[in-house]
Amino acid sequence: MADTHTRNLCAEIIRSQFGPLTAKLCSVLLTRGRLSFSHLVRFSGLKPRTARACILVLVQQNLLWHTKGDEEGEMFEINTDECLMRLRFGKFVWLADQMFGEQGAEIIQIILDHGKLRPPEIFSLLSIYDPKKTKQYRQILHKLVAGSYLKVSTVLSHLSPRDKWIQYEAEEKRKITGFPTAKELREAKELARARLKREEEEAEQIGLKRKAKNQQAGSYSNKARVNTSSTDKTDFQHNAYRESCRKTRMSVNYERFAVHLRNMVVERAVREKFNRPASLVLRAALEVTETPQSSVDDIRSAPTSVASIAMHISEDANLSSGLVYASKKISDMTCIKDYLGMLSSADNPTPEGRAMSFVSYSSSKVQVEFEIIKRRLRENVLESVARDKHGQEGVRILRLLAKTGKMDEKQISKIVMMAPKDVRPLLVALSADSLISTQEVPKSADRNPARTFYLWYVDHHKAFQVILGGVYKTLYNILARRRAEREHGDIAAVLEKRARSDVSQDEGLLTRVERETLEDWEAKETKLTVLEIRVEELVFLLKDLGSLPADSE
Repeated sequence: MADTHTRNLCAEIIRSQFGPLTAKLCSVLLTRGRLSFSHLVRFSGLKPRTARACILVLVQQNLLWHTKGDEEGEMFEINTDECLMRLRFGKFVWLADQMFGEQGAEIIQIILDHGKLRPPEIFSLLSIYDPKKTKQYRQILHKLVAGSYLKVSTVLSHLSPRDKWIQYEAEEKRKITGFPTAKELREAKELARARLKREEEEAEQIGLKRKAKNQQAGSYSNKARVNTSSTDKTDFQHNAYRESCRKTRMSVNYERFAVHLRNMVVERAVREKFNRPASLVLRAALEVTETPQSSVDDIRSAPTSVASIAMHISEDANLSSGLVYASKKISDMTCIKDYLGMLSSADNPTPEGRAMSFVSYSSSKVQVEFEIIKRRLRENVLESVARDKHGQEGVRILRLLAKTGKMDEKQISKIVMMAPKDVRPLLVALSADSLISTQEVPKSADRNPARTFYLWYVDHHKAFQVILGGVYKTLYNILARRRAEREHGDIAAVLEKRARSDVSQDEGLLTRVERETLEDWEAKETKLTVLEIRVEELVFLLKDLGSLPADSE
């Protein structure tokens, strides 16, 4: 079951997109957890026919897991991650338009609207108004599949991965002879997780593999190379698309689009810390290694060279404008090397400098350090919350504990150079907001508080979870405010009138008061949408950009 803030947000998202009846059914599942169909009808108060229709819609939209057990029968459970991902659909369509043009955006949008579709269904829906574009849609769809922006919807995508993981973990534990040790139990969990991930990857493979070219001794002529490449491309399209894609349902691969969102966040962080030319250099480094990037959990990018980075920077980019040189005639290669030195903190070869770097740069290769960047961005969010609630003194204490680990009150007071009477209330306030935690060290076995040391430290996982809950609450308030504004009497009447076919074709049929009401509502909706996008970026930083390393948790 989800927590209160996640439950409210998911119910509001489903209500805004699928109506109040579907939201009521989802609210029951989010509150009570996994339920059978009979219990779902009983607790929701819906008619069986209505509940069945809602379930079909949610399954089609990948929002509902359903599994059939031996004793309990078919059970249903809400996929909260899929539900929260719907707030990011607009960004996915925008990214598809930037990379593949208008046709690519239309394909992604039609699949997001329907949950999952077969290629013939996609073409039939998109070719209603212009049948001549079917060939273009086929080519763009092939590029989307080849680039892993679309994936196959398999049986595993409708099953809760937690069930499979528990089953595989139990099987691995049964292989252990004797009393299992902590190391063996940890290895069993890792093997179960790896097996589940391997099954998901194998299920999503649809045969997108090129035929191996004959690498014989000697060189081919140009004509032979062209013919071989053309034949290979034809076979690739035939095997990948006609044989595999035609009979399978395709859904959007959110992880692939999340990679581009992460790269945009990293580029913006460089631009805010340094300048625009430095962000152009980092963007080129990301574009060079963009193809093998398949997950936001990557620790670092693939290695690349300075020459490859230089090839991906446009000629009209004035790189020297961000640096100060004695001479005005400086080559772009020199500027790129200097920017890479800045991004790698070459002037500060210490652990502190490495923690502030964006890339690792040597004479032979350049790699973007995603894990270091993600950790720093998340810590910036933590410090911002502490600064807003407890001022700069709270940030000083938070940074000290995050760097040194567990400390008692006297040590903290001495190092931050604050009086104990000022440190004590700050520690209590930070602990009340779950930004820091306490560790009890009793002197005696009776654990008497008078004979116990209390050490303070930063529990990153707990702190980020609490902040994420507050972000979910804010998102829910934004969506609820938008719904309340839309359902207001005057605005609802104007929107209903504008939806009429005659008014939609000629808005001059609206009165002056109605047009002013409509303009006010559109201005409010724009502000709420911008606010929603900004808050949702915090969800991406705290939740989607991977987990913290073990030494930080």
